[in-house]
Amino acid sequence: MSGVEEIRAAAGRAVDRLVDAGVADEALARFVRRKRVLGLTRAPVMLPIGRVWPLGVLLLGRDGELHATGKITRALPAGYPGYQSPGVEVRRGYRAAAHAGKFAEGDTVNFDTRPIPLDEVDEASTPLFLDGDRPRVRWNSTNPGQSRDLEAYLDDRVGLLVDFPR
Repeated sequence: MSGVEEIRAAAGRAVDRLVDAGVADEALARFVRRKRVLGLTRAPVMLPIGRVWPLGVLLLGRDGELHATGKITRALPAGYPGYQSPGVEVRRGYRAAAHAGKFAEGDTVNFDTRPIPLDEVDEASTPLFLDGDRPRVRWNSTNPGQSRDLEAYLDDRVGLLVDFPR
């Protein structure tokens, strides 16, 4: 079995396990800066593009599609500016953009992710790569030695969601 076939098979098994256990997924969105209308700047918005399960450095879609983890927020009303720090205001803006995107209030929204095309898994910019013909996951891009076999990685990460003590 080739590396790409192994990736697809491992992702399919992980999806089946998550669906069978009824694990809740999270929203996947695209952050969009909207065009000006009649000279007025409109607030950014997040547009839904799917649902995913967070698995550490990877996001797994219901169709087995993989994404590299990006940023995360909750869909909440903007509230009032607190002017505490630039970082706080940026996060408040992300929450407001997710809320404007018509996600359920309080829904976790993943954005600024990178899809991982399976024909490009050897790129250094993705957490998924092939070591010979074996798919591996790296969680530190500066140290390729910090990696793990994809099957074992997915099994551990899915286990954390499936066997979570309630």
